[in-house]
Amino acid sequence: MFDFSLAQLSTDQFSIVHLSLFSLTLCVLVALSLDKIVGEAERFHPLVGFGNMAKRVEAALNKGSYLKLKGLLALFLCIAPISVLGYVISLWLSDDLLAEIIFSSFILYVAIGWRSLIEHARAVYETLEKPDISLAREAVSRIVSRDCDELNETEVAVAATESVLENGADAIFAAIFWFMIAGVPGVICYRLANTLDAMWGYKNDRFLKFGWAAARFDDALNYFPARLTALSYALTGHTRNALNCWLKQARIWKSPNAGPVMAAGAGAIQTSLGGKAIYHGTTHLRPLLGLRLSKSTRASAKSIKTACQLVNKSVLLWLVILVSSALISEPQAAVNFIESSVELARNWFGQWF
Repeated sequence: MFDFSLAQLSTDQFSIVHLSLFSLTLCVLVALSLDKIVGEAERFHPLVGFGNMAKRVEAALNKGSYLKLKGLLALFLCIAPISVLGYVISLWLSDDLLAEIIFSSFILYVAIGWRSLIEHARAVYETLEKPDISLAREAVSRIVSRDCDELNETEVAVAATESVLENGADAIFAAIFWFMIAGVPGVICYRLANTLDAMWGYKNDRFLKFGWAAARFDDALNYFPARLTALSYALTGHTRNALNCWLKQARIWKSPNAGPVMAAGAGAIQTSLGGKAIYHGTTHLRPLLGLRLSKSTRASAKSIKTACQLVNKSVLLWLVILVSSALISEPQAAVNFIESSVELARNWFGQWF
């Protein structure tokens, strides 16, 4: 039905990625469109089931001695079988290009959280604009792990803006990056590792040793995507400020990946982030990121909204680059796809043509 010609499978049937650049880009477009139109599944989301399984694995292994080794084993048990299953299904579908594109698009759609990120952020800045600090605290508590009960308006805005910038990297760009690099198994591996880091990556008595492997693995997987995200923020925002903040401030942030993303993002939207934050009752005095703190750079509802716009513009930038690269490298595939799409439309809606 679909003849992409140059977009057909690679000659090595056992390579990790079976799809060409054109087909991978098409999957990204479909996945982002699904996420934008449908959003996250409210019921039966695969990551919810995965989280429940991970809790049982952690309960069984996170005790006694050799906790780092057990954490590494838990990481492998949770990620490897599902990633291999994704690869096997992709390989099984490799003779049917349309079926593999549909499957791959769905997996990427599940791994992306673009619309939900923007919607959660919108709930925060809309309550700040009313203003209703109680509702704002409740809204921001859904997207951050810090204690929110005593936050003032500026601190709510700081927390939400940081979350938008950092989760733009984690929930959108890193997923796309690993999908383009390693296809379905790559994006599955990344999303599950990122979920385990969110569950086990705390530096408290319970997870300091057991969660070490998950945290380090997530750091490794996010290294390049985080810096590409920071560059995207710089290119789609105030470039000079973003690059300056990235180069001078990223290294003083405790997270090797959040530092570049949030420093560049803060500079790009010309605001000030960082500062005091309370986690599990303990106050952390974090370095300031972005511009020098002043009345004009203080985080507010506007900074949350601007951060959302920055993420959206960066998504558009990635799409322009991917689509342009696909068309340049495989122009005949685009022609064949258009012709096949028209033929399919005629078959489905022939009476209208």
